[in-house]
Amino acid sequence: MTKSYDAVVIGAGAFGSWAAYHLRKTGRSVALLDQYGPANSRASSGDESRIMRAGYGADEIYTRWAMRSRELWIELFDAAGQPELFQHSGALWTPSPSDPRGPATRAAFEKCGVEFENLGMAEIAARFPQFHFTSERIGIFEPRAGVLLARKAVNQVVNSAVGNGLHYFRDAASAPTADRIKTTSGEVFSAALYVYACGPWLPKIFPDLLKNRIRATRQESFYFGTPLGNLDFSAPNMPAWIDFGDERCPYIVPEVESRGLKIAFDRHGPDFDPDTGDRLAAGLAAARAFVAERLPALAAAPLVESRVCQYENTSNGDFLIDRHPDFDNLWIAGGGSGHGFKHGPAVGEYLTQRIENKIAENPRFSLAAKTADRARSVF
Repeated sequence: MTKSYDAVVIGAGAFGSWAAYHLRKTGRSVALLDQYGPANSRASSGDESRIMRAGYGADEIYTRWAMRSRELWIELFDAAGQPELFQHSGALWTPSPSDPRGPATRAAFEKCGVEFENLGMAEIAARFPQFHFTSERIGIFEPRAGVLLARKAVNQVVNSAVGNGLHYFRDAASAPTADRIKTTSGEVFSAALYVYACGPWLPKIFPDLLKNRIRATRQESFYFGTPLGNLDFSAPNMPAWIDFGDERCPYIVPEVESRGLKIAFDRHGPDFDPDTGDRLAAGLAAARAFVAERLPALAAAPLVESRVCQYENTSNGDFLIDRHPDFDNLWIAGGGSGHGFKHGPAVGEYLTQRIENKIAENPRFSLAAKTADRARSVF
């Protein structure tokens, strides 16, 4: 028996869950499918935490989308009675005085109305003594930034949509054939609209279209235990931190939910298969050395968790949100890894408005803007 809906969304990560949420709000009947479950450990939207920040250098579109997404995340959490899913820690940027991304970030903040503070070296040391820098830095502090509890946040989006009439199925689907989708369990779905938002699986489902335009890469993160009874490294006492200019591309998420302080590097690892890839982290030595350098008080901190997930970046780091060139009723939303999680609400909103022809296409998110050459420019 065929299950018929107005829309079927494949992938229940940050992009897919919010796409389904917004489509359901239009009154459509919507089915959401995910083969491993919302924000599962194989997904790019898995793990426990993500930074919610508006700083993107001169990339004003992402600053504005982050502001809108923050509003929608908090609105959803408050309505669900779970405001703790957003931890108010603030975010600290520490570029060198000569780094052009510093003034570009401040200019975008001023233009978009993002609250921020400028900090000198003495102010950084006084406000955030956890950090140690070996070269001169300037501080840009974004007080309304914070940390999203990632896995729980995505599950809450799905739960809220289900409460509003969404139908959720844990099942896997390939590309549609003759306006139908057949899943691995044998179910058949028919819809007027299909949205594929399944992250690192997109190149597997559409290999001819997306090979090398979206790449899944292996990424590691490490959680270090904080000192007994010490809250200096926990939100809200410690901000999320992002470095400008360090070739290692490090970032830090303060301790939330007593899980330890998270360290990771925002640079691409080797190619990775989300279904079969080995998820034993191997970069502990580099992470520990970085902790000793930047957070001396944690130099001897024990590793309490490590994770291997994956990015699924497009060639240039911009999102892919576009109609499939061979199907009028099939849309693709992906390429969010590294910075996309926070933008889930705005992505779902933009996609829904594009489907309804309420807004014009932003060419940055088009398939035509994606090439086979790696040239990431969005972080």
